[in-house]
Amino acid sequence: MTGFLIAAAILVAVTLLLLLPSLLRQRAPGADASRNAINAGIYRDQLAELDRDFASGSLGQADFEEGRRELQRRLLEDAAGEGTAAAHGQPARKSAVFIGLSLPIAAALLYFILGNIPALSPEGAQPPRFTAQQVEEMVAKLAERMEQSPEADPKGWVMLARSYKAMGRYEEAARAFGKAGKLVDEDPHLLSEYAEALALATGGSLRGRPSELLAHALKLDPDFPDALVLAGTAAYERGDFAGAVTHWERLLKLLPAGSADAQSLDDSIRDARAAAKKAGRKDRPRPPSRSE
Repeated sequence: MTGFLIAAAILVAVTLLLLLPSLLRQRAPGADASRNAINAGIYRDQLAELDRDFASGSLGQADFEEGRRELQRRLLEDAAGEGTAAAHGQPARKSAVFIGLSLPIAAALLYFILGNIPALSPEGAQPPRFTAQQVEEMVAKLAERMEQSPEADPKGWVMLARSYKAMGRYEEAARAFGKAGKLVDEDPHLLSEYAEALALATGGSLRGRPSELLAHALKLDPDFPDALVLAGTAAYERGDFAGAVTHWERLLKLLPAGSADAQSLDDSIRDARAAAKKAGRKDRPRPPSRSE
């Protein structure tokens, strides 16, 4: 926290060095109005971006509320500073001194009133923890909202599907992925997640529909890692050991050499090659015996 306060003090000092000279010079008519308009536009854009991130699920409730509070704090600081400056169209040394003293104090008061002091501590930096019941309730509310307007928000279906998948409710996850429609069909990542959810819902088998989804994902992106892993596993499952080797060797080229993932994948490739050789020996016709 001490480091933050020192950094904040330095930033305030730099701000004052930039701000005070302009207060001691004649300001052009309408400059304050222009600046207010620009700042207002910036804050509107940032608030809109926060709303979009929250609606898409990439931003949690706590982070969303904290972001709004931070934007409101900055808007109040700007409004306080510019309101004082606008009251003096002519050079005013007393006003400059007053602002130089009051701005750090006002900023500190605003932060302590509107800010999140616990967030400065390592404990405050931790994401909020929810109970299992709270998670269940949030997922249930999302499911209810999606059922009321199933065509309106494909991203909502994806969020719901991922929530179900994380909770181990694989059949419901697969259904939710299926309702996301075009959003899933055009994204190799989502196609891979959909295939995995379907497989887990049917005991872990990638045969049938999951394999079709993986083939489509690799058509969109032949080097997508998740799809290559699962497609190789699907090939191995159906006895296509050469196909498994092909998928996994392609993936191996994308992994950092010597990494734990690369070593594990290399072991799987050796197992698939050994299985292919064994299957080849079984299929090869035996030579006739001498008695024949």
